[in-house]
Amino acid sequence: MPLSETIRTELTAAMKAGDVSRRDALRLIVASLHNAKIAAGHDLDDDEATRVLQREAKQRRDSIEEFRKGNREDLIRIEEAELAVISSFLPAEMTDAELNEVVRGVIDEVGATGPGDLGKVMGPLMARLGGRADGKRANAVVRELLTGAQ
Repeated sequence: MPLSETIRTELTAAMKAGDVSRRDALRLIVASLHNAKIAAGHDLDDDEATRVLQREAKQRRDSIEEFRKGNREDLIRIEEAELAVISSFLPAEMTDAELNEVVRGVIDEVGATGPGDLGKVMGPLMARLGGRADGKRANAVVRELLTGAQ
C-alpha cells in the first residue's frame, strides 16, 4: 500500500480510537501530502511522500528548538507529539557508524581533499542517504572528515 494511503488508514484508525493528538498530527500530514500532490500535478510516489514527511519533521525539530529558547514547554510537547507521529512513517535513521562509512565512500568517489570540497560531497551524499540521515548531521560529519583529511 502506498505511504499516503497508509497514513490515511492510520488517520481513520486514530479517529475511531479517539486519539485526538495522533488524529490532529495525521490530519496535518495528510494536508501536507495533498498540497505536495497539487504542486507536483500528480499522485505522489513513496519517495516524494517521504520527502514531504522529512520536510515536516525538520519543521517540527526547528520549532522545538525555537520553543526551547522561548521556554514554551506547552508548545514543545505538541511539536514533539507531532514529530513522533511523523517519524513513525519515516525510514530508520542511520547510526553514526553507518553515516561515517557512507560519507567516507562519497568523499573517496568525488576525490574531495579539504573543506573547500564540501559542496562537491554534499550533493551525491544526500542522494545516497535517501532520507535516512538529517542534512545538518551529514554536513557536520562531512566537515569533520574533510577538515581531518588535511
